Amino acid sequence: MTASYHDIDGKSVLVTGGASGIGASMVRAFCAQGARVGFFDIDDDAAQKLITSIQNEHGVTPVYRSFDLRKQSAIPDAIRDLSVEIGPIDVLVNNAARDDRHAPEDVGPDQWREGLDVNLSHHFFCARAVAPAMKEKGRGSIINFSSVSYLMGLPDLVAYETAKAGIIGLTRALARDWGADGIRVNAVTPGCIMTQRQLDLWISPEDEERIQEQQCLKRRLIGDDVAQMVLFLASDVSSACTSQNFIVDGGIV
Repeated sequence: MTASYHDIDGKSVLVTGGASGIGASMVRAFCAQGARVGFFDIDDDAAQKLITSIQNEHGVTPVYRSFDLRKQSAIPDAIRDLSVEIGPIDVLVNNAARDDRHAPEDVGPDQWREGLDVNLSHHFFCARAVAPAMKEKGRGSIINFSSVSYLMGLPDLVAYETAKAGIIGLTRALARDWGADGIRVNAVTPGCIMTQRQLDLWISPEDEERIQEQQCLKRRLIGDDVAQMVLFLASDVSSACTSQNFIVDGGIV
């Protein structure tokens, strides 16, 4: 079941990492609400499949840009280029991440910086790039993605979990700095969402059974569950919500 947020209709929305997984669920959800949607990713094949699916389902075409968010100095130009097509960004969803497993003893300085660049740094630089237009409008919603992994202390994810913990601090700092300009900054912390990547690489049927035993809600969590929270935070109905972390995990933490 999906709520309708009439104020999202016509808003310009940027989703990073939008070609697959939770990101694709959000791109699809915003298109269904009538938003002008753009998304960044590096998986061109997945992006084109998503665009075709949305065209067939909703008769609209989100704007895709193949862009590596590790190129932080190029982020302002990439967002400026996208804004020419969809308009100045009203809603930024900082979703892009990569949860590759890594033992602490195998992480050197280069791998550490890579982990932070992939999972944390672009949140700040994308937010900084969209903030001037939001300030000019006197409103905007920035939604940063964390993860319950750092709350659970899962193994072999030290760089990833450090980044995801840092996103909560970043969210609170930017919410304070930009609140007077009408910009809301919140975090969403998904739980064990059964994306295809997770099922292909990390989560066996036995793992999923164990996860559901740990959750209060005994069902599979999917990308649409997270997308519904993001729509709420993008809408003006959440106009009093900022500097918060909204956990969507079925009660696992």
